[in-house]
Amino acid sequence: MLREVARLQRDQFWVPDMSGVDWQAAVRKYEALLSRVSTRGELSDLIWEMHGELGTSHAYEMLGDHRKPPAWTLGALAADFKGNEIAHIATGDAWEASSDSPLNAIGVEARVGDRILAVNGQPVTRERPVTSLLVHQAGAKVELSFQDKRTALVTLLKDEVPARYRDWVERNRRWVHEQSKGRVGYLHLPDMMSAGFAEFHRYFMVECERDGLIVDVRYNRGGHVSQLLLEKLARKRIGYDFSRWHQPDPYPAYSPFGPLVALTNEHAGSDGDIFSHCFKLMKIGPLVGKRTWGGVIGIYPRHPLVDGTTVTQPEFSFWFTDVGWAVENYGTDPDIDVDNAPQDYVAGRDRQLETALGIALKRIDEEKRTRPEIKDRPRLAPPPLPPRR
Repeated sequence: MLREVARLQRDQFWVPDMSGVDWQAAVRKYEALLSRVSTRGELSDLIWEMHGELGTSHAYEMLGDHRKPPAWTLGALAADFKGNEIAHIATGDAWEASSDSPLNAIGVEARVGDRILAVNGQPVTRERPVTSLLVHQAGAKVELSFQDKRTALVTLLKDEVPARYRDWVERNRRWVHEQSKGRVGYLHLPDMMSAGFAEFHRYFMVECERDGLIVDVRYNRGGHVSQLLLEKLARKRIGYDFSRWHQPDPYPAYSPFGPLVALTNEHAGSDGDIFSHCFKLMKIGPLVGKRTWGGVIGIYPRHPLVDGTTVTQPEFSFWFTDVGWAVENYGTDPDIDVDNAPQDYVAGRDRQLETALGIALKRIDEEKRTRPEIKDRPRLAPPPLPPRR
């Protein structure tokens, strides 16, 4: 298996000279340790170390025939607690049960401040908080007993990330709208795959009509659709199509009305790196946040090993007109460097978003873009009346 991994790298790596690494010598160095490998996990460690000799991103090893421990999965309520008191309930997509807190379900309708006294009849105590009573309950139905003597049957989530994510996005969007008095829009891109593509089109068509727009790519997991999204963000609105019975349509369609600002951080990588760098390179707007992850040699996993292990070979390396190959192993620097410190998180403050909003509002005031009004339309003079006889 180790030799197969080495062969795949030799044949698929993006340049035949392996970026100057003596690959055969590196392989021999790790082959010498094979006799000491006693578990499947140790073989994974060996593969990862061997891949590390290449000094590039996206050289992964995952899955395989590992011994799996018992799955004591934690059921989730997508809520925060202070003791047994509900401090916050995530508000997700109500039309999809797996994407919203079970506490928001019809017939439950819990509220912040409610106290949960028992789970399936087991009392909640300081030593046994609510979450400890949800162990091994993912996807199961449990009975919650509240302080007002009512009970509710809820189906626990297997994964609370979708509910937490929607709650975070909507909270950011609502804050931007409130602070800008509706002038600035907001959207977030979690990745550059199907989820990110869907998120973009969920919000963009509405948010792009505001005076300015913040595009948040922090924590972006990468993918391959950045060029499709950049193409739409780079559209310049140069006209409108008016009709009698409809609202004016911008030309090009779905083009941003006002200035754009992008947010990025050290957790945006791969196609998130590329999006962040090209947002600057295409001069769409300023980039705010922290330097990105720095991994832009892409992969095409398609050669599993005999036990189902997936290994990746860095196959597609990116070059840019301004920095050449230098985004790999470095990332892209923001135009305006802003960090969110731990004390900001504790205080519930997002200084990066605050900075992006301030820049967007300033650029809106400076650019003073206007929308056409129907009262400005041209009027044709009436035709002359025929002469009287």
